Amino acid sequence: MKLRHPEKEKNIPNPLKKKPKWIRSKIVNSKVFFQTKQIVNKNHLVTVCEEANCPNITECWSKKHATFMIMGDTCTRACAFCDVKTGKPGKLDPLEPFKISKAVNELNLNHVVITSVDRDDLLDGGANHFKEVVNEIRKNNVNTTVEVLTPDFLRKGRSYEKVLESDLDVFNHNIETVPSLYLKVRPGSRYFASVNLLKSVKEKKPNLFTKSGIMLGLGEKKEEVIQVMDDLRTANVDFLTIGQYLQPSPKHFPLERYVHPEEFKEFKKIATTKGFLLVSSSPLTRSSYHADEDYKKLKDMRDKRFGCPPLQ
Repeated sequence: MKLRHPEKEKNIPNPLKKKPKWIRSKIVNSKVFFQTKQIVNKNHLVTVCEEANCPNITECWSKKHATFMIMGDTCTRACAFCDVKTGKPGKLDPLEPFKISKAVNELNLNHVVITSVDRDDLLDGGANHFKEVVNEIRKNNVNTTVEVLTPDFLRKGRSYEKVLESDLDVFNHNIETVPSLYLKVRPGSRYFASVNLLKSVKEKKPNLFTKSGIMLGLGEKKEEVIQVMDDLRTANVDFLTIGQYLQPSPKHFPLERYVHPEEFKEFKKIATTKGFLLVSSSPLTRSSYHADEDYKKLKDMRDKRFGCPPLQ
């Protein structure tokens, strides 16, 4: 059997900590959940909900919310926190844009999130494939709003601009953790490359909502989290998500602690005062959790603050 995380096999096991009472996701085995699962499987699609072991999967799928993961199920990076399979990925599926669009239509989605594995093996990091997927969704689902959660396109020049050629509503790229932990947690990525990507996207398309997220419980300090907020506001990021890191296995990056819900509330207050249009901060917050509802909130907040969307 092929190993899911070969790069982690030699890691010293770090026992999983018992979850506190506030880390309890909703288990919802509704008919809608199984209908969603059937549509995903029928179209041979990959979702980050399954691949990353998201704790909110039954709740989201019971509302017909699914985050599609394009370009395969195998990532070329080896982030220490992530449960997505790592290794050498296969070729891109030229029919994937059509399959995604068909599933969006069958699920009758008002809002869809498209994410991907890292594809460092591709010349453009998969940017053009993102564009094709979004364009196909738009072609057949004219009333569906589209959010992308992209990799950093590190060392791929201005390839990210291909993604911006599609008609997006939200551009999300997660910062994940504080700079001091990057070499251990995200060894294949660079903190300021991610900040600069978000900054460049906003400069290119001021009307486009930008979004980023960070995990807590990896060993970061409070002042470091606040510094990340400042860096993201310098990049004019609109929406910040803050959630609890959940260690997938004993071989993954060790969880330092479970952060109390009151601390998440405090971080939300701090982030809000710094000027983010919207902040979602709780133990079970994930990038795509309640993404459709949050998109509506984003629009409402911008209208209240500016009266109308800023001019291009």
